[in-house]
Amino acid sequence: MSVDPTGADLKQFLAEDDGGPVVMLNLLRYKPDGGRESYMKYAKAIVPFLEAVGGEVVYFGEGATPLVGDAWDAVLLVRYPSRAKFSEMVANPEYQQITHLRTEALDAALLQPTAPPTRG
Repeated sequence: MSVDPTGADLKQFLAEDDGGPVVMLNLLRYKPDGGRESYMKYAKAIVPFLEAVGGEVVYFGEGATPLVGDAWDAVLLVRYPSRAKFSEMVANPEYQQITHLRTEALDAALLQPTAPPTRG
């Protein structure tokens, strides 16, 4: 399972951009022997990049025994002003210098954009 989005993933992500805010759901499974520690280094290093694009951590929590489904070590919700701002952040060459910390930390990840339900 890949833990990093591909160029094609980002292209599709941007194609669905309605210009509004997006909350990214991150489900994280750390690698044994140092994965959590590496992810915490990434979490600290990403703060200035989030701030630069107007992003903010909404929630970060450790996983517990699931009632249904697969177990994850952590859940993270991050709000961005738009999908374009998320893309701007990940395209930043300085940000790309820290992404190895995330990649090295994770055995598995789910990164899913979310939005409030539309009313019909």
